[in-house]
This record gives sequence, structure tokens and C-alpha cells, in this order.
Amino acid sequence: MVQTPDLIEEDRESMEVASAAQPSDDAWRDLEFAWRVCKHVRSNAIVIAKDGATLGIGAGQMSRVDSVRIAIDKARDARGDEAAALLAGSVVASDAFFPFPDGPQIAIDAGSSAIIQPGGSKRDPEVVAVCDDAGVAMVMTRRRHFRH
Repeated sequence: MVQTPDLIEEDRESMEVASAAQPSDDAWRDLEFAWRVCKHVRSNAIVIAKDGATLGIGAGQMSRVDSVRIAIDKARDARGDEAAALLAGSVVASDAFFPFPDGPQIAIDAGSSAIIQPGGSKRDPEVVAVCDDAGVAMVMTRRRHFRH
């Protein structure tokens, strides 16, 4: 298999905040960090991060929802009793669009407060609505990091 290298680096100005909620400065830093980490993870990649550190990664699944669950479980397994506090206010990066709102909802239920993803699904309005209902920021890059 041949794949074109993912060499393009995005910046905030090329991204769109699709939700009513705007990411805080701290959330932006974590979103950009998680997006960079996500670039190096096999697809269906989900990266959960906070305070410039990766909390959990889920990847290589047929289902993006399963990758979200794995990332949350990895964060919980590694952090034990501290996991709930660490996941509160965390951010989520997805290497490709969320085809349904269930993945973001699971991350929101675990405590995530901002999500970055390429967008481009015909169900983007439903995904953004889940974020809006929870007061969570949704950033769309319009470019995916699908690594095989």
C-alpha cells in the first residue's frame, strides 16, 4: 500500500468552530496538541488529551465509537481513581469525521469539553447539535489524518 505523507500542518486560522461554544485558550492548545498526536496514530484514531498530555488513545477499530470507548478506557486504566478528574475538561481529536453523534456523546459523557475533527459527514449538523446541547466546543479542520 502506498500513502501520501501527511506533511501539512494546520493552524487555528484554517479551522472552523462549528459549535456555539468557543474553545478557551487552554482548550485550543490541547486541541492543537491532540490533533498533532492524532496524525501519528493508525486510523480510526481517537486521542484524548488535557494540559498538553495524552490521556488515552483508541485506534485501529472498524467503529469510531469503539475507538472513543477504548481511548476513555485507556485513560481510566492508566489513571485509576484520578481518571474522572483528569477526563473532566479534556479534549478529543478524531482523525476523520464522526459519522454519527454517538462517539462525541460518549466523550462528552466522560467529561470532554472540546472536540476537533475534520467534519464532512452528511450528519455533521447532528454531531454539532450534540455538542451544542452539552455546551461543548466542536472544531472542524476540513482535513483528515487518515493513516493506514
